[in-house]
Amino acid sequence: MQKLLITLGIILVAAGLLWPLITKLGLGRLPGDIRIERESFAFYFPLTTMIIVSIILTLIFRFWGK
Repeated sequence: MQKLLITLGIILVAAGLLWPLITKLGLGRLPGDIRIERESFAFYFPLTTMIIVSIILTLIFRFWGK
């Protein structure tokens, strides 16, 4: 459990530090990401971005686990 929490913490810190680079790559503004904006309301659901991040993390953890 400790190893998992430390790993997740490192991943979150890395993602936070790399966020400016990640936004330059276009993640968060991909086709398939849902964005609804009204006068006093904004809703954003990054569907495509979540799928891509999930695939990348799955591959990383599969190779790391072996």
